[in-house]
Amino acid sequence: MADNERVKLRVLLGYWIEHSREHSQEFKEWADRAEAAGQPETARELLQAAQEMDSAAGSLSRALRSLDKGEP
Repeated sequence: MADNERVKLRVLLGYWIEHSREHSQEFKEWADRAEAAGQPETARELLQAAQEMDSAAGSLSRALRSLDKGEP
């Protein structure tokens, strides 16, 4: 990978990680609202989506660490 692509990917990964975490937090907030509004199934699905976003953020973080290690 060219150096300029590596730099761009590092920036993108940082952005994607933060963006995923923000979405996860927002899903959790809306799950609370859905639960309070008597929509438990909707709340469960939102919490599932939040967990999946957390998992995605973890994968992206590992990708960033491997990029920073200079993995071939």
